[in-house]
Amino acid sequence: QVQLVESGGGLVQPGGSLTLSCASSGSIFSINAMGWYRQAPGKQRELVADITPGSMTSYTDSVKGRFTISRDNAKNTVYLQMNSLKPEDTAVYYCNAYIQPRDVFYATGYWGKGTLVTVSS
Repeated sequence: QVQLVESGGGLVQPGGSLTLSCASSGSIFSINAMGWYRQAPGKQRELVADITPGSMTSYTDSVKGRFTISRDNAKNTVYLQMNSLKPEDTAVYYCNAYIQPRDVFYATGYWGKGTLVTVSS
């Protein structure tokens, strides 16, 4: 069974930094795109950043220049380095990955359970 587990969330002051990690585990044949989404209280879940297997990246406008997504294909892990954090970055951050399990002939989107990031003084 495939699982995604996020870590690295917490409380940080405005202007501070955090790095989120998301490790994929289980019977995995291949991983395609990986990404980070976030959902703030009372708002819809939004895509923050994503990355292809070849490390091509894209970002939502509000985080460009502040956040960096990266991946380690050998570890099946995706990271989100967040700098210059603002109170409006406060949200639950979710990892998403399109994974083909070993006993399945197609890729499916998997989600982690989320990790809370709170930016406050």
